[in-house]
Amino acid sequence: MSDRFNAFLHSKLKPLVGSEGPLLGTNIAIKDNILVKDWPATAGSKILEGFIAPYDATVIRRLKESGATLVGKTNLDEFAMGSSTENSAFGPTKNPWDIKRVPGGSSGGSAAAVAADLCDVALGSDTGGSVRQPAAFCGVTGLKPTYGSVSRYGLIALASSLDVIGPFARDAKTVEKVFSVISGADKNDQTTIDYNYKQIEIDLSKLKVGLPKELWELSIDPEIKAAVRKMVDWLAAGGAKIVDVSLPSVVYALPAYYVILPAECSANLSRYDGIRYQQSVMKEGQKLLERYMDTRALFGSEVKRRILIGTFALSVGHYDAYYQTAINVKDKITADHERVFKEVDILLTPTTPGLPFEFGAKNDPVEMYQSDLLTVAANLAGVPGLSLPCGFSKSDLPIGAQLIGAKCQDNLLLSVAKQYQEETDFHLKKPRGI
Repeated sequence: MSDRFNAFLHSKLKPLVGSEGPLLGTNIAIKDNILVKDWPATAGSKILEGFIAPYDATVIRRLKESGATLVGKTNLDEFAMGSSTENSAFGPTKNPWDIKRVPGGSSGGSAAAVAADLCDVALGSDTGGSVRQPAAFCGVTGLKPTYGSVSRYGLIALASSLDVIGPFARDAKTVEKVFSVISGADKNDQTTIDYNYKQIEIDLSKLKVGLPKELWELSIDPEIKAAVRKMVDWLAAGGAKIVDVSLPSVVYALPAYYVILPAECSANLSRYDGIRYQQSVMKEGQKLLERYMDTRALFGSEVKRRILIGTFALSVGHYDAYYQTAINVKDKITADHERVFKEVDILLTPTTPGLPFEFGAKNDPVEMYQSDLLTVAANLAGVPGLSLPCGFSKSDLPIGAQLIGAKCQDNLLLSVAKQYQEETDFHLKKPRGI
């Protein structure tokens, strides 16, 4: 970092303390792709190093008005592209449960900060699992809200049709409190819906829980399956009806997602052209295209990879074969979810197919992308998903269960999670030394 930027951090980046409201005394950390006025906003990229946010994101304004104390920014995979927080230009984040392992991504810094007791709450963003997967890896609770229930104004865009801001906390009760503050329509984001959050209490004996066979039949670590099955048993013991359901199109969710996301990010990241924002590479006599190319060389390898894939998918002769096909799959996934939620109230799956892995263990991009196998469908369908701790492996690594609901049924997921956490202690356990 430059001396000027370091000086700024030491002199200006101080906690913003609220004065009144429902979140008074709540310490909140913010993923560094969400704008906080007069604070740095890097999105984990060298291309934004030194950029200072000129305004507050809508979620930040609402947090300030609620009395929350903003304590700092958290690390992420560059431009939220990754599942391990290894792709940050400023170095990786470590998992508090085992510092040799990743905290998940892309919101790994936020999940790790909550797990390590550095804050009460942290905000993240979820485009394909980037709240839920790190929540599972770090043993905390994380909500991906219904698409449109939380304003994206002031969120540095990755894939605009999929991005959602969501909170992390140790327990669902705190997540609910924060979500009720940040949700709702916003004139600055025309994709938001008139969402007035209402807390509910659910009678488990009247709950119908679906187990999507296509997701449960995937290659999932046996310890994870066993832990989530115990949550199924808890629901059944409370009187819930457990049924197997089918979502036939979700087997195509991951490939569709990795066409749609690169396509949208290639468009969204075109704004980093060496003229606007912070970093620019200028040489005497340099032509405009050369300036663009030299500046965009500051992007990391994963960002470049996805821009290239997305640009190819949108190019003449390939648009219908790739992007339009992926959109058709997205529509089928949405329709499958709408159908299944006429049969059941919620879906239950593991959050991740594997346990937190060691740094450098997934060098193959496709292998890394498979970390999102169980989470991407909820983003494509626009429905809410919540990850909560449901057990631990033999090596004392946290395991997460994922609840998925129909659109605008975030309160149902939170109600089930609160009841579960009142009767178990998984969310109370902290990493050694914390």
